[in-house]
Amino acid sequence: MIRRVFLRAIRRLDARLKSASMRLTKWTGKSPVRIHPKHLVGSRERQEWYARHTEETDALLDAGCGIAGHALRAAESCRLVVGFDACGSDLSIGGRLAREQRAGNVRLVQANAEDGWPFASGSFDKVLFLDVLEHLNERQGALREAYRVLRDEGAMFLSAPNRDTRWKRRLRSAGLPYFTDSDHKIEYSLEELSAELEAGGFRVDGEFEPIVYDTPLAGLIDAVGGLSLRLYAWLSRYRREGALRHPEESTGWQVVCRKKGATS
Repeated sequence: MIRRVFLRAIRRLDARLKSASMRLTKWTGKSPVRIHPKHLVGSRERQEWYARHTEETDALLDAGCGIAGHALRAAESCRLVVGFDACGSDLSIGGRLAREQRAGNVRLVQANAEDGWPFASGSFDKVLFLDVLEHLNERQGALREAYRVLRDEGAMFLSAPNRDTRWKRRLRSAGLPYFTDSDHKIEYSLEELSAELEAGGFRVDGEFEPIVYDTPLAGLIDAVGGLSLRLYAWLSRYRREGALRHPEESTGWQVVCRKKGATS
């Protein structure tokens, strides 16, 4: 009983600190809008791993783009970037950031990833599907739409959460919610994610790459980022190195996917 109460308290504190980190970035003048500190730290290796696979001639779709952080980064190396999201307030922030950065090759559209995507078949060279799949009920329908709008020779860049880290197993064994985000409908084992992608018509091109080490201190690290981006960057590198050493403890995976039967 004492262990359960202790774990619940840590989990609640972690969630509150994560939320506070976004308010802190605005209050401390690091951003004109509330934004997670990870979007303000220039870790191109971790946050823009997909950039290695993009070209200047690419038309790229960012599915579930949120405030368009990844869309704006991809716009630096792609001809056209289209982002869509169901949340109008997030898109408003993204539009403001796009105007401030003079990103004239970015288009933002309001649409739901669980409905038919409002784009022609085969209209994109690359698709970003980052930290979105786990928020959906109709995951196979969304993957089929990604397959449809992607050109045969194109690539989808996907990231999704790992449900089997040591910290999450401790929460689960105590009968507590263990998903990273309360809005997650699912989190995956590596085998389950592979099967989900296979069923959606995709094959993995290369290896599943770990992201950052999972820790109950993640919220505290995020809150630190609201106060000091330099310290946050150092702690993020430490977590990244930890995930590379112990990939089974990664918060999730990122992976390049291709249409089954298509050549790279």
